[in-house]
Amino acid sequence: MSSVEKVNQDTEIRRHVMERYGRIAEEFKLEVGLASCCGPADNGGSSCCGPDDTTAMDKVAMMYDTPDVGQLPEEVTGLSLGCGDPVTLASLQPGQTVLDLGAGGGIDCFLAAKQVGESGRVIGVDMTAAMLEKARANKARLGADNVDFRLGEIEHLPVSDASVDVIISNCVINLSVDKPQVFREAYRVLRPGGKLAVSDMVTDGPLPAQVKKSLSAWAGCLAGAWDVDDYVGAIEAAGFVDIEVTPVYLDKELLDEAVDQLELADSIPEGDETIYKSCFSAKVTARKA
Repeated sequence: MSSVEKVNQDTEIRRHVMERYGRIAEEFKLEVGLASCCGPADNGGSSCCGPDDTTAMDKVAMMYDTPDVGQLPEEVTGLSLGCGDPVTLASLQPGQTVLDLGAGGGIDCFLAAKQVGESGRVIGVDMTAAMLEKARANKARLGADNVDFRLGEIEHLPVSDASVDVIISNCVINLSVDKPQVFREAYRVLRPGGKLAVSDMVTDGPLPAQVKKSLSAWAGCLAGAWDVDDYVGAIEAAGFVDIEVTPVYLDKELLDEAVDQLELADSIPEGDETIYKSCFSAKVTARKA
């Protein structure tokens, strides 16, 4: 692929991701239910986080290891788009400054804001204007004065050098077409000793070729997922140390639902079990030296 073709492909992927998540925000209604990392539960359908008859709050509770999530309104939990719980993973402390890469409707920002307290600060960055509109409305609803939402790309963060104590992210970095640049930017804005704590989709081995080519799968957290060794390598190349990865495997039923929701069944050869063996959500931590 030529450099021009690569730029055009990356631009198309970015546009598709923005359109998809902008549409999720614009069309979100409480009665629709949870919009998962695999896409909205359209027409009452299922998500990668639970079966059809699971409520939005149940699906969120499956991911988060904190009772604080139960205190958030459905306007926040209903727009949860993650695949894990980076807030608990981050072990936040009062007074810290936290940055959320791909803040979406703000669920992780609001959970982090409670943990860092009034003396702390949380910055949420998202490239989708419609999502930021929802997040800012949720901020006003909750009175979360220590949260600041900013429009921007995670590859080019609107954040000063060495100004953040902890970076969190929830199933977003896999969507980027330039993951090494994301980690370089994360390193830039962290203070020395600062922590990176993310939940993200990665793979252990290759995905089916047609899944990798699918724009819908990319926007739904599948095609954009990197092999875990490459993912860790990019973090290390950015300068991070003490990198740790803990896999959280999804069962076959949940991945089947994701494949059906993304209309990828025809793209996977009959009998091909690759996707079930290779996709998982990873808890990743690292430190800036």
